[in-house]
Amino acid sequence: MVFSLPGDEIVFPNPELADEDGLLAIGGDLSAERLILAYQHGIFPWFSDDDPICWYSPHERCVIYPDRIKVSKSMKQTLKKGSFKVTANLAFEKVIANCAKVARKDQPGTWITKEMQSAYINLHQLGWAHSVEVWKDGELVGGLYGIAINKVFCGESMFSLVSNASKVALIFLCQQTNFELIDCQLPNDHLLSLGAEMIDRQTYMSLLNNVSSG
Repeated sequence: MVFSLPGDEIVFPNPELADEDGLLAIGGDLSAERLILAYQHGIFPWFSDDDPICWYSPHERCVIYPDRIKVSKSMKQTLKKGSFKVTANLAFEKVIANCAKVARKDQPGTWITKEMQSAYINLHQLGWAHSVEVWKDGELVGGLYGIAINKVFCGESMFSLVSNASKVALIFLCQQTNFELIDCQLPNDHLLSLGAEMIDRQTYMSLLNNVSSG
């Protein structure tokens, strides 16, 4: 069953009531208060320009435990060369803009609409949203962004303009920060090759609550 959110109250239905593909509700807005409440309950927005705001809570979640990330021998060599410089929260707006522009397989458009970009830039200014930037020869060539709920990093998107740049960003997030769980939301081959794994919603919520309260 898909719920319609009231415009005058910031609430969400029980995530367990999401339909088969994870769609839980439509409507509402992208205010900071609503977005923060959503992430605290394992819910995230995902919609296209011409669609209403859609809120998802997948029955299975793709996550990475930072201490289990897989770094191949070739990636270790790449990191050792030092050709990439990695920073955090230095160019959030540029990262989200690039994530919106980069073409993805089987996705003709972007779900990172102008409305979404404005909402997450606002969250960044409020201290909730964070970015990792990867630079080469002074140029931004990769990165990622997401929401921090205590020690859980809820990843939203990443981009790479040169080979391995997004991998460098994710490895940095796992090895150079204090997050205990990286929520990747939905799986893809890229994430799975780096050690991402699937867990059910109940396990995810248990980890989210336990980690967040730690």
